[in-house]
Amino acid sequence: MPLRPARCYTHFSGPPYTRREYIHGVPPPKITKFEMGNHAMMENAEIKGELVVIEAGQIRHNALEAARVAVNKYLSETVGDANFYFRVRVYPHHVLRENKMMAFAGADRLQEGMRQAFGKPVGTAARVYPGHVVLEVWARKSDADHVKEALRRGASKLPLPTRIVIKSLK
Repeated sequence: MPLRPARCYTHFSGPPYTRREYIHGVPPPKITKFEMGNHAMMENAEIKGELVVIEAGQIRHNALEAARVAVNKYLSETVGDANFYFRVRVYPHHVLRENKMMAFAGADRLQEGMRQAFGKPVGTAARVYPGHVVLEVWARKSDADHVKEALRRGASKLPLPTRIVIKSLK
C-alpha cells in the first residue's frame, strides 16, 4: 500500500505517542546518518546556516531522509566534503499509526470501522514547534550562497514552512 500524502500526518492534535514497548513492529526510521561532512569544520567555520520551522507539525522520517540527501549531495558537489559540516537536529520518535480500511467499490457495505481505533504503526515522525532548528550547516563565509541554496533544496522536501537563518560565527 503506498504512502498517504504528508497532509494526513503533518498536523497533530494529541500528545506524542512514543511508547514502543506497547507497539509491536514499529518500522525503523529511514534516516541513516545524522552527521555528514568534516567534523573539524565545526570549530573552524565562519558561518552557520540553519533551517528553522515556522509552524508546529510533524515531519515524517522519509521526508527527513529526502532533505538530508538533497542537502548533502548539493554541498558535496559544490563545496566539497572537507569544507562543510552538516547535521540533522531532529529525531523521529513519534510513532505514526493508521487504521487501515478497505478501499474498493462496495467497501462501505462491508466495513463500518471503529471510532478512535488504535491502528497499526506505519512509520515515525519528528514533532517540531515554531523556532526549532531542523537542519544546520557549518561552512566558510565564501560558501554562504551554496549553504543557502542547499538549505532551500532541503526545505522543499519538508511538509512545513521554514526559513533559512545564516549566522556569522567569527
